[in-house]
Amino acid sequence: MNKKQLYQRIGAVLAALLIWQVAALLLNRPLLLVSPWTVFLRLFSLWREPGFFSAVGFSLSRIAAGFFLGLTVGSLLGILAGRFSWLEVLIRPYMTVIKSVPVASIIILCLIWLSSGRLSIFISFLMVLPIVYTNLLEGIRHLNPELTEMADVFRLSWGCRLAYLWLPQLKPFLFSACRTALGLAWKAGVAAEVIGIPAGSIGEQLYEAKAYLNTPDLFAWTVIIVLLSLGFEKLFLLLLRRGYALLENH
Repeated sequence: MNKKQLYQRIGAVLAALLIWQVAALLLNRPLLLVSPWTVFLRLFSLWREPGFFSAVGFSLSRIAAGFFLGLTVGSLLGILAGRFSWLEVLIRPYMTVIKSVPVASIIILCLIWLSSGRLSIFISFLMVLPIVYTNLLEGIRHLNPELTEMADVFRLSWGCRLAYLWLPQLKPFLFSACRTALGLAWKAGVAAEVIGIPAGSIGEQLYEAKAYLNTPDLFAWTVIIVLLSLGFEKLFLLLLRRGYALLENH
């Protein structure tokens, strides 16, 4: 990112905060819309309260676990379905159902079988799975057939094909899947916590803020969720880029 792009992004954020501040002043009803300054002050005090870091750790660990589980299973199924057409036909109805059923319905159904503490893991996994699967399947279909023929001629092992032929060609599809899936994992995971209300989670904090009409806390926790989601996305994509760099330099 160059300086011009950085300044543009900073300017966009400042403009959004200005619009927020003006809207809060015009509405003049803090119960409905608090000012960004009020939220900033609440953020500054919120992290010092007991239970803050445990709530963040609780939700972060479970949503991250669901994401990595969905990434692993989705990648494996996508690669296998791309190589074996019968498996793609077999999996298609399940992926269609997962993508079509509303998240709230899935959460309520899963509460019958799962404890509220594990719910966000499974929901995040379900949201990530079809995105990664669909992108990797599409990537497998776009593999260079000449490179595949070359691998057949030289009888390259499965591991060599994966590391040196498939993964480099699947890079744009994998990055696209991860960018989409990371944000959705957080949205669905926190929604599952708000409905399931597991003790010591961010979802519980949001639910209590709503129940007690504590608008500053509601906005503050929402900002924290956004920051956690963006931070996790940037860190994971950075590590993924470095992993690809190591693979290309190997």
